Amino acid sequence: MSSLSLPARRQVLADLVPGTLVRDLALVAGGAVLTGAAAQLVIPLPGTPVPMTGQTFAALLVGATLGMRRGAASMLLYLLVGAAGLPWFQGGTSGLSGASAGYIVGFVFAGALVGALARRGGDRTPLRTAGTMVLGNVVIYAFGVPWLMAATGFDLATAFDKGVTPFLVGDVLKTVVAAGVLPLAWAAVSRFRKED
Repeated sequence: MSSLSLPARRQVLADLVPGTLVRDLALVAGGAVLTGAAAQLVIPLPGTPVPMTGQTFAALLVGATLGMRRGAASMLLYLLVGAAGLPWFQGGTSGLSGASAGYIVGFVFAGALVGALARRGGDRTPLRTAGTMVLGNVVIYAFGVPWLMAATGFDLATAFDKGVTPFLVGDVLKTVVAAGVLPLAWAAVSRFRKED
């Protein structure tokens, strides 16, 4: 009689760190802190109330490395602590108001999506990683643009022009970096396991 075996559960990079609940709590908190630190890299752009920051890249990277649940939890922690008053949003701000707040809300959902895709191998090759990051960015814009419209009174075309278009070149650069870094990390892990 043959036994049916379930396929092995795919891992994300965080699963390679030994531990259980304490590890998960530390990873979730660490992802929020990383995103808060990256939010301090601010480049004001002319003609838009939304600056370019490092937090979008950090949010997507956290989602990919932590997986769906931990990635979403990390971004939710980032959002809630910042909304409660810790000044770790862009440029040392806090609170959930203003033109950029919708993008931060989008980080929670993008972290979940990117994490789910990474669990399915969406971070193992440059092409898959690029696709994963593009989808994560789309989710962030899906929350950011309507919030920008509500905060400023912009119509959809103006909100897109001021809340998406100026960031596309930066998004491409961040995607290229992620498409190099994440597959390289997996290649290093694979090599290390073979040598072990």
